[in-house]
Amino acid sequence: MPTDLSPTARALRALEILHARPGMTADELGRRLGVTERAARRYVEILREAGIPVESARGPHGGYRLGRGARLPPVVFTEAEALGLVMAVLDGQPEAISTDDVIGAALTKVIQALPAGIGRQAAALRAHASAALDRHSARPDPAVTSALVAASAVRRRVLITYCSDSGNEWQAEVDPWAVVVRYGRWYLLCHSHRANAIRTYRVDRVRAVEQTAYEFAPPDDLDPVAALEENLGAGWPYATHVEFEAPLAEVTPWIRPPMGRLEKSGNGCVLIGTTSNPTMYAQEWLARLPFAFRVHGGPELRAAVATAASRFTAAVEGLT
Repeated sequence: MPTDLSPTARALRALEILHARPGMTADELGRRLGVTERAARRYVEILREAGIPVESARGPHGGYRLGRGARLPPVVFTEAEALGLVMAVLDGQPEAISTDDVIGAALTKVIQALPAGIGRQAAALRAHASAALDRHSARPDPAVTSALVAASAVRRRVLITYCSDSGNEWQAEVDPWAVVVRYGRWYLLCHSHRANAIRTYRVDRVRAVEQTAYEFAPPDDLDPVAALEENLGAGWPYATHVEFEAPLAEVTPWIRPPMGRLEKSGNGCVLIGTTSNPTMYAQEWLARLPFAFRVHGGPELRAAVATAASRFTAAVEGLT
């Protein structure tokens, strides 16, 4: 417990503790607050003087409890918590430096609600921070994300409009099992009625969501993260089949689930999956792997690897 909190801040912290753990004695409350039993009783009195009903009872089932009608006050941040929150927001969404950004507008409200001293520090951090956009970032639209989460919560089928990385746009009727954040991206794990199979879609590529009247029931044993990882590399137009001479244990740390399923094969292993972008698969994923490999399929991936190899070869031809 920080030692620089004011009596009011400690009293509010005591209120939070009693809300979560009714029946605490003064001694127990003092230990949670990092103060003496006498000081804990003083903070309870501060709450009572502020009109918050804190009841006390003796005996084995006694202790302090909040009376009827007691409500928690607004969230109180320490300076370290407030600055940490601003840093986390700017790290995850650099555009939040601007108040025109939807997350930036929300951050402004949080800063304005902070105590004056802490609010000035948080505002200064935001004003003087320099945020560089991550070219690999892909943040989904909050309204789209909210619509998918809401449909998942009430178990209603949705009609989504989806745009692939190549610009092709289509509609799909899906059961939205879960929205999962994995590897810095947001994914929709769902059952596609068009494909009659499990599919994973990037939420940042969902352009529209329309909830239908049809209900669905997800699998009873559904583990959203495990199911997402198993299916990230499935269901795309172009097949991939890559064979590695290195042992499975050595290759595994280099393979992300969207690349496909890695399996043992003889003294080496094979990577089997699908992709929507063979060029990206060859130039960004396979090119970084420090292992010898052979591409057995599909033809689109073999062509993309051959093109990449020709470019690299041409880059050093004639050099000594």
